[in-house]
Amino acid sequence: MTEKTHVSETSSEEVEASASLPQEAKAAKGESAYKRWFDAHAPQVLVVAAELALIIVFSLMSPYFLTVANLSGLLLDGAVYVLLALGLVFVIATAGIDLTPGFGIAFTSVCLALTMTNMPGPQWLAIIVGIAAGIASGALLGACNGFLVSFLRMQPMVATLSMMLVAWGTALVLTGTSAVPLSDFKPFLWLGNGRTLGITNAFFLVIPAIIVAHILLNKTLIGRYALAIGSNEEATKLSGVNVRKWKFRVYVLGGIFTGLAGILMASKLGSGKPDVGQAYEMYAIAAAVLGGASLQGGRANAFGAAIGALLIATIRNGSVIMGVPEEWQKIVLGAVVLAAVYLDVRRGDN
Repeated sequence: MTEKTHVSETSSEEVEASASLPQEAKAAKGESAYKRWFDAHAPQVLVVAAELALIIVFSLMSPYFLTVANLSGLLLDGAVYVLLALGLVFVIATAGIDLTPGFGIAFTSVCLALTMTNMPGPQWLAIIVGIAAGIASGALLGACNGFLVSFLRMQPMVATLSMMLVAWGTALVLTGTSAVPLSDFKPFLWLGNGRTLGITNAFFLVIPAIIVAHILLNKTLIGRYALAIGSNEEATKLSGVNVRKWKFRVYVLGGIFTGLAGILMASKLGSGKPDVGQAYEMYAIAAAVLGGASLQGGRANAFGAAIGALLIATIRNGSVIMGVPEEWQKIVLGAVVLAAVYLDVRRGDN
């Protein structure tokens, strides 16, 4: 009887232990799933945390930061960076680079302004054709980049640096170095300067752009092939993918986002300016990398790039409110770019 009782007690303990195992396994599985999620989204989490920290700091240091007018202006500035960063996400995913977005804004806004002001007929038609010209000129710029990189096999940095100068020079030549005013086109100016429900209209342009970029990057061939090319171009080519064709399309897509940014900038400034956009390409690259894109290719995140762009805009906006001199702002933003590149290197090493 004693032995039977002992066996019974032992069996009972084993049953209780085995019953507890699934719960422990579920807990471990939950922790593992959380860890995998955090590892996959660590850059985005860190950027969001940095953005919230900046908002708190600037709010405490200045009573003007959290005003509706200032936040609206911040979102408007950030919208331009977001659009540029979204285009660069695809290019960087292929392990390429594009230095044209900065002066690409100048080029596309000038093309828009000249088309709009010289278009006969009703004003609404001139606005539509002008916007189409802005997008088309951006696509043309991207096509030139894509042709040089994909078919002539030039180094992306050299090719796009050259095209950056070409875009800038063309904008200056087309305008005679003078801005092209758009003050007569009130409906168009409403896009960049108007508000809906107290929020800048640029916000309602950028949100769909972010969603579209996310879908293109993760759910369509252009995004999947861009990531595949960046991960291993040779293997992608051996799998039957026409790498040259898809890389060309990626640069065209990047140019289209530059065209959208140029449209928004022209509306914001009320003119097509041939000298606008200096250093914007560096801010956009930093935004994309801060948001999780890797300069080594194969990794990118549209939502992360948007958050990174908002972080850059917040730094610039807060610095202006705090009265930080322009030269010091450039130093701070340069440090942010370096930090973004360093973080990318560390992620690659890990």
